[in-house]
Amino acid sequence: MPIEVGPLKKFLLDARLISKSDLEIAEQESIEKKTRLEDVLLNKGLLSEDDIRQVKAYVGGIPFVDLKNQKIPKDILFIVPEPLARKHNIIAYNKTPAGLEVAMLDPLDLEHIDFIRKSSGLKILPRLTDTESIKKTLLLYQKSLKAEFGDIIQKETLAIKNLANTKSGEEVSAVELQKLAEDLPVIRIVDTVLSHAIMQKASDIHIEPFEKEVLIRYRLDGVLYDAMVLPKETASGLVARIKVLTNLRLDEKRLPQDGRFKIQNKDQNVSFRVSTLPTSFGEKIVMRLLPDATSDLTLESMGFHGTDLEKIQEALKQTTGMVLVTGPTGSGKSTTVYTILNILNTPGVNISTIEDPIEYQMPRINQTQVKPEIGLTFAGGLRALVRQDPDIIMVGEIRDRETAGLAINAALTGHLVLSTLHTNSAAGTLPRLLDMGVEPFLVTSTIKIVIAQRLVRRLTDEKEEYKLTEAELADIGKHADLTAVLALLKKERILKMTDTWQDVSFYRPKAGVDEKEAYTGRICITEILTMNRALRDLITENKTADELEEFAKKAGMISMLEDGIFKAAQGITSIEEVFRAVSE
Repeated sequence: MPIEVGPLKKFLLDARLISKSDLEIAEQESIEKKTRLEDVLLNKGLLSEDDIRQVKAYVGGIPFVDLKNQKIPKDILFIVPEPLARKHNIIAYNKTPAGLEVAMLDPLDLEHIDFIRKSSGLKILPRLTDTESIKKTLLLYQKSLKAEFGDIIQKETLAIKNLANTKSGEEVSAVELQKLAEDLPVIRIVDTVLSHAIMQKASDIHIEPFEKEVLIRYRLDGVLYDAMVLPKETASGLVARIKVLTNLRLDEKRLPQDGRFKIQNKDQNVSFRVSTLPTSFGEKIVMRLLPDATSDLTLESMGFHGTDLEKIQEALKQTTGMVLVTGPTGSGKSTTVYTILNILNTPGVNISTIEDPIEYQMPRINQTQVKPEIGLTFAGGLRALVRQDPDIIMVGEIRDRETAGLAINAALTGHLVLSTLHTNSAAGTLPRLLDMGVEPFLVTSTIKIVIAQRLVRRLTDEKEEYKLTEAELADIGKHADLTAVLALLKKERILKMTDTWQDVSFYRPKAGVDEKEAYTGRICITEILTMNRALRDLITENKTADELEEFAKKAGMISMLEDGIFKAAQGITSIEEVFRAVSE
């Protein structure tokens, strides 16, 4: 629901959410760009989504409720099913003779208000709440479900012990493993582990066999946490069940195997990329969770901003050349590449990819899986792709000289090529290609932009404000150009032109708050290197990565560390988290 300018301005000034001067500047920009004032305020970071919701509630006469410290009876909470609550941000929190009070981020969502009314048989009283209240309350579903999962695990583990018919060290045949994988207790435990991981928004599941137990861990926001411990007797059944789901060989325990499977339901489709590895006490399994939905991702939501975002957008307008995304494993390279592909995926272009593995299925894009065992390598697949009349080619990863040479050749012959590379910095990408044997003149004539990135965890509201001391600023200044960061904060109007570092508030997790509560979700910190004439000359002269980076920074490149400090100054993450990510 768009908000009329008059009531919006009145509320913002009355509530002191924004200064009069900032409001006037934003209003002038909205008039010049012919866009809504609320959108300009959001884009500039002057207002949050929650601020806009409060304005809408005020204009519509809808009460606001804070659920963060409110106890909600389980029977009332579960009137709205967990999938519906999570997907549409609706929480049932109080029942009175007048009706059922539900807290929502969008109290004008009449469709789902009507659905809850029909399913519950109660009159629905919508109330506005904020994002943090929704997040906190959704944890109540998790705690209830986790308790239920614990009961299932305990019950089904006992059943597996009773079913165990093999002695320690005895070889189990494929037929026996198949039977074990189809036993109901095993199926229930595996389903429980997968469901719990999806609910927790884990990126990976680790199933690790040890001498006396099986440890299951989830990676949440880049950090591994223990999820549950199962008796040793469950190991064979868990491995067998996952192998059946993945169509892997049940009788092969000496060699690693890879595969994938998918869970489909009405709320979310998740693909699982599975890897098995023999260890001293059995086969370890790691599963990467890959939600199918990627279309809602944008470069802005991932953390790209300002001039760096403009550089990427300009590079994507090109019809030839290379766009490279670099970083270590787990730095979000694939997500960035898929987001760029989603931007470029229009009816007027033909996009083909060669990947290992295909992490996300994308409509209208021709995706090919590498299969080295039959000769379908990155290089072989790329040779075939260029004969498929593509406009845009995505190579999952440049790993060797042959693939690099073919990708560069494709970029020289009228294609826009996207790819990833394992390097620690944007400047380090260029010497890496030279080390592979690529000629310097080919590197300089094809590469348009290099995006280097890491992922840092976002702070929740469980954070405390503080200011850096002179000594801390001096220490950080040894590693980052704080003058450049301060100028960027002012350029993007995060700070006032008169502000200094002494005026900047930083945030860190509150003392005693669990790490899972202090951080949720992740965002990119990035550095963007664009090719220009002076940089081409340096590459031709075989300058080192450090020399290239020093030149790029003098030309205005903001490093990953500096971008992290920029985001820490906005309260998005903490200084400690930035240094942790950059040092990995």
